[in-house]
Amino acid sequence: MFLDRVDAGTALASLLEAYRGTDAVVLGIPRGGVIVAGAVARELALPLDIVVTRKLGSPWHPEYAVGAIGESGVRIVDERAVRLSKIPEEILAEVEVAERSELARRSALFRAGTPRVPVKGAVALVVDDGVATGSTAVAACRALRQLGARVIVVAVPVAPADWTERLAPEADEFYAVRTPANFFSVGQWYTRFEQTTDAEVISCLAENRRER
Repeated sequence: MFLDRVDAGTALASLLEAYRGTDAVVLGIPRGGVIVAGAVARELALPLDIVVTRKLGSPWHPEYAVGAIGESGVRIVDERAVRLSKIPEEILAEVEVAERSELARRSALFRAGTPRVPVKGAVALVVDDGVATGSTAVAACRALRQLGARVIVVAVPVAPADWTERLAPEADEFYAVRTPANFFSVGQWYTRFEQTTDAEVISCLAENRRER
């Protein structure tokens, strides 16, 4: 198990040594992914930014993802999951409106007027604290494609054994410290997995900007 997200990011950075000294940009998925990404960026002396996504959760079971949205208008819906969950179109639309509002809030709050780190023509290292369904990672990859990233790499501390099959069409390279066969949730692989606060994300981004 990882002690916490910083420990996980340090372990992940050891797999990404090839990107040290390159044009790569580390992009954390808020909130928890930013803390992992911050450790990766610090270890490899790379710039850090965010790629904001939001899960579209079932209104009956909010933790169950039936899709995701991302910056640049990215929208992904798992029609099969929506159908099996019997979610009416108008209810899903309400969920999306609420998540779009939260996505905009986080983008504005975390960037605080700071320009986005350019990714056009660069290697984008997409980092989260783990992959479960993969829906938010897909949204992140698609948003970065639209921004012109040359290569997209998804890197996480832990993911299901079949995770690359789920994300194969979206990214060019994949790294995971652990891919356990008995994967149930991301949090089970951390000793400490408290919810990351807005303040922690802001502080992590500010620290990287000072170091750059």
